[in-house]
Amino acid sequence: MLRMVPSSRSLYPVFILAPLLASALNVSIPLAALSTVPAVAPELISLSIEQDRWVDWAGTSAPNVFFYNALDNMVQITGEPPWIRIGADSEDHTIFSPGVEYEEDIFPPSTAITPYPEATNISAGYAFYEIISHLPAGTHVHWGVNLGQYNITAAYLETKAMIEAFNTPAVKQAGITLDFIEVGNEADLYISNGARNSSWDPTEYISQWSTFAANVSDAAGLSPTSYTKFIGGAFAGSSHNVTWFSPQAIFFGGILNSEPGSLIRTISQHDYSGSFCTGSGAVLQQLMTKSYIRGNISVFIPDISATHAQGLDYIIGEGNSMSCHGAPGVSNTAGAALWVLDYSFFASQVGISRLHFHEGIGYKYNFIQPVTLNYSILDGSPITPLPPHIQPPYYAAIIAAEAIGSSGDTKAIEIAVNNANITGYAFYENGALSRALFINLLAYLPGDSVRTSTHLDLNLGGYGVSPETMSLKRLEIGYANDTSGLTWGGQTYETSDARVSGQEVLQYIPVSAGIDIQETEVVLVQFL
Repeated sequence: MLRMVPSSRSLYPVFILAPLLASALNVSIPLAALSTVPAVAPELISLSIEQDRWVDWAGTSAPNVFFYNALDNMVQITGEPPWIRIGADSEDHTIFSPGVEYEEDIFPPSTAITPYPEATNISAGYAFYEIISHLPAGTHVHWGVNLGQYNITAAYLETKAMIEAFNTPAVKQAGITLDFIEVGNEADLYISNGARNSSWDPTEYISQWSTFAANVSDAAGLSPTSYTKFIGGAFAGSSHNVTWFSPQAIFFGGILNSEPGSLIRTISQHDYSGSFCTGSGAVLQQLMTKSYIRGNISVFIPDISATHAQGLDYIIGEGNSMSCHGAPGVSNTAGAALWVLDYSFFASQVGISRLHFHEGIGYKYNFIQPVTLNYSILDGSPITPLPPHIQPPYYAAIIAAEAIGSSGDTKAIEIAVNNANITGYAFYENGALSRALFINLLAYLPGDSVRTSTHLDLNLGGYGVSPETMSLKRLEIGYANDTSGLTWGGQTYETSDARVSGQEVLQYIPVSAGIDIQETEVVLVQFL
């Protein structure tokens, strides 16, 4: 039996929690981090924004307060905002139009599978880029320009407007920086989406990318000493070889030897863990399965190794649960929040420094819905107007921020947990054990007769002073397919302004008592 007590910020009464124990495990956690333990940055979980409705996210004459607050919540925890990538499919449908103030879009019809489709034509004006000033101070940005339409003038003019915006006093004063320019989105799909003919291959891509990037470089004034550099790749997948689109292919083809290619500092690839493009069903438990998560990330290890061998950083520049904006009853659920956590921290273990979870207005897998929605994200049917709100995966970003902390010197290592459904990570500040995170990925769903709980006995060993006390903070979830009603340490972010509400509840117990974690639950341990 575990005694629950309020934190110093809580007015909740003491009560007794008596879980149903199904099993017990011994879990060993080193007290000190080895030199090989990877660093994990506060911006590990970042965002990718579909460019076609960027104005809705940022706001026009004033910031979109809901979106700003949702980002600033993470700043309040780590001291750093998430990185923002603006682009995706619509970056290859955007042209600059000086006669447009913000943007003008043309959209295809809504469908039940894709209620909120991407625009097929986007005309952007100067103010479209200038509203980058509405992001939290210190935000790092990478922005995509059009390669798909083979309009080099469009890419050049987009870049000129972009650079002008980042040089405005408001942006410079806020310390918002353009770290990277991305030339083209998912060029490996250009044959299938009609942007190129059947002769398209990595050799032709390198030639065209180099030509476009040279003009973009000229427009932006890029050089080896400039702050802004290029993102390389941005491919939808990888062939893991030199004959088709992959980091290995473009390295082998000599992209880094060209003048613009020498300004590539980061390689980006995209990853979705499944697809809803044809409306096929998806199973929530599959998305949440520990082995499935590791399999989806591990396929990129050859690409990561090849990238690091070139001295370059590697990121997932766009991704989420299910492609084509997510699957109903899967991507928009509490279970998806657990998937985000394990997926992100496991990615940090194999050399991925940052992940940009894709967001669009009305997409099922969004962390944040920043504007009022008038029809369902699930099937496109009319609904009572739904104000801006966060969705369950947003809690993963908050929990990850708290696990990483604000020290600026955090390392993380996966904890060996001998259970097919439970995963854990230990976090070290200045080399010393500070926190641990445990995730029970077994989906507890309506109709399940018993919600089991597993007991973890924590064995802290190795060099260092072993703490005797710990605090526990829990992500409480009714069912894995819940789309609302989650609480993190007794608090909610499901508010009208995205700010946290409620009194925080922490559980203080001896380390020797261990931890009970039930199906579909997250526990953050702070060693005291």
